[in-house]
Amino acid sequence: MQIICLRPIPATSSSAIPPVLFERARSIAVQHDQLSDELQKGYNVDIAKHIGQLSATARAFREIEAARKSLLDLNQLLQDPSTDSDLHSLAAEEIDDTSKSLSSLSKHLQSSLIPQHPFANLPCLIELRPGAGGSEAGLFAGDLLRMYQGFCKRLGIRTSIIKLETNAGTGSTDEVQEAVLEVDSRQAYDLLRCEAGVHRVQRVPATENKGRTHTSAVSVLVLPSFPETGNEELGTADLDDPNGDYYVNPQDVRIDVMRARGAGGQHVNTTDSAVRLTHLPTNTVVAVQDERSQHKNRQKAWRILRSRLAQARREAREEEKAQLRTSVVGVARMGRGDKIRTYNWNQQRVTDHRSGITLHNLDDILEGGQSLEEVMDSVKSWLRERDVETLVADEEAAKTTQTNAT
Repeated sequence: MQIICLRPIPATSSSAIPPVLFERARSIAVQHDQLSDELQKGYNVDIAKHIGQLSATARAFREIEAARKSLLDLNQLLQDPSTDSDLHSLAAEEIDDTSKSLSSLSKHLQSSLIPQHPFANLPCLIELRPGAGGSEAGLFAGDLLRMYQGFCKRLGIRTSIIKLETNAGTGSTDEVQEAVLEVDSRQAYDLLRCEAGVHRVQRVPATENKGRTHTSAVSVLVLPSFPETGNEELGTADLDDPNGDYYVNPQDVRIDVMRARGAGGQHVNTTDSAVRLTHLPTNTVVAVQDERSQHKNRQKAWRILRSRLAQARREAREEEKAQLRTSVVGVARMGRGDKIRTYNWNQQRVTDHRSGITLHNLDDILEGGQSLEEVMDSVKSWLRERDVETLVADEEAAKTTQTNAT
């Protein structure tokens, strides 16, 4: 298909696309056509896969070009003095509809240019850890655990608790010391990664006699979850590649077994069922004692350890890039240690500090209802905007580097 060469949409228009991204999309569309022509001469698996990766951007670019050409034709029709009144009215209505469509297409094009997160298609683990606030923080961690369980249940997504420690041992979600919830669904990581960060609660504890509002916090980590062997999302080689995110050298891990502690019946403190793994290079420690079987606890511990290390490696690379961008063009992102959301009991209010959305529907949010999904959608839009800023920064930096080199 021939690419129609029109000027990039001005950045001041309602359908603004930064010119550097528009040119990148044009280049991708041209490459898509070239590869498609090459594939017609003889089938090649790698070429076909590459075409699939480029198709969304190429299709969005062509739709925008077609819409802009339509606007150009309609404007010429309006400016033509020979156009009758009925056709003039129809053209004016069509311009309004096409302009609205163009704005939507522009957002779609920008989204298609954002690289997919490497963990996007994987299931995930949600790890909850109380922070400042003592026992009240532990109670709020239990609230968040039930919130995510309710959210997943409403969407028909299977979950399971693979680690749960409370103030009374394991098995209760009243006051959580640490919890790991597995969300066993393809693309669960992409669905829930917007929840990572520090969640803050403001409420009057049951033990508060003077009615004072206390502030507590819970840290939420969203980690990739994957099997012990590779799959179509990971690729088998990734688990065995020492340079890959998923690789863990068994020689770097110290394994300790011990008796389980806390309340829990006849098997607690009688058998060496608890397992603690320590990744020596990073001093990452995972301890699991939920199961009666040492073998099952060992499997769970390895899954959590592998997930934590993979996420940490990915975040370290992203942080390095973010610092470079900040020093050059001022693009910054929020990290896992940033306060992302506040839950205020007295006002029945939830405010997300990234997107700025505020809803006065606390109960529905804590039940994992539609209001929580509304908050998450607003954050995902905010994240896409930050991703677009990052893309622009990367493209402009590459363009500057190329110019300096010549």
